[in-house]
Amino acid sequence: MEVNLNEEDRYYLAKKKVESIKGFYGNLTSYIGVNAILIFINLYTSPEYLWFFWPLIWWGVGVVFHGLKVFEVFPVLGKDWEEKKIKEFMEKEKESRDKWQ
Repeated sequence: MEVNLNEEDRYYLAKKKVESIKGFYGNLTSYIGVNAILIFINLYTSPEYLWFFWPLIWWGVGVVFHGLKVFEVFPVLGKDWEEKKIKEFMEKEKESRDKWQ
């Protein structure tokens, strides 16, 4: 399905993409900074018990999935998939409604 977009629509889509990339890099920067501080705190206060790896791991999983979505590594996570599903559901709803009229 080919969609003809005007200049304003293309600008809007490009701007949204840039904003999502900026959001990912903000998340990644926070992840690195906060976890560096947590590692320091953990090693300084209780080096015998290493707890810093829990937030490192779980937040890291979130960062990875965020990156996969932003950079559209898996099509299921991307906007094209979302748009296809929305149109599919709208079409099913329309067919169902037409059937009962």
